[in-house]
Amino acid sequence: MENEFWPLFDLRIRTSRIEIRLPNDNALGDLARLAAKGIHDPVAMPFLYPWTDEPSPLLERGMLKWGWRHRAEWASNNWTFNGAVFVNGEVVGVQSLMATDFAALRAVKSGSWLGLAYQGQGIGKEMRTAILHFAFEALGALEAHSGGFIDNESSLRVSRALGYEECGRRTVLRRGIPTELLEVRLDKSQWNTTPHTKVEISGLDDCRDFFIAPDSTVS
Repeated sequence: MENEFWPLFDLRIRTSRIEIRLPNDNALGDLARLAAKGIHDPVAMPFLYPWTDEPSPLLERGMLKWGWRHRAEWASNNWTFNGAVFVNGEVVGVQSLMATDFAALRAVKSGSWLGLAYQGQGIGKEMRTAILHFAFEALGALEAHSGGFIDNESSLRVSRALGYEECGRRTVLRRGIPTELLEVRLDKSQWNTTPHTKVEISGLDDCRDFFIAPDSTVS
């Protein structure tokens, strides 16, 4: 094992095209450079917190701090897994999975982004499918939540394709302007009714206690 005290770095979630893994500092730097090249039309803002509005090098520094912060704050049953997504060994984006009181609630939430050069190729759907497989099949989650602004059609299209259903709407401030946010939910029972691309997971046995406290019971 390469990472004796932080085996999360050895966790791999793979399909035939992509690989998701926790980024080390080198990969965080690659993600920072990728984000600085652009994630979305500057006129639009798909994120609740407009971090992509930051100028360089503040954006890149913020990306590094974001990765370090979630590592430092990680706790069993309360965690944020910010997986870097790779295609042919090249970093293309981020697929996150988050949980609070996971053993008791068995619920997760996801978020993601892709560099502009990699959008429109089906990668977004494939990486969401991979992280949902990890949540439902490997960790024993019973429900998954996501969401997007009502004008973020690309994100909502992926959610609909994977079987999510609308579960609420709320008004939030986006760049200081009230905007409607649509919330969606996917039950494991619905997930099980739809065929998905094959996903392989390795390295979980050595870090399962990072996701579920050893004294917790998740069946």
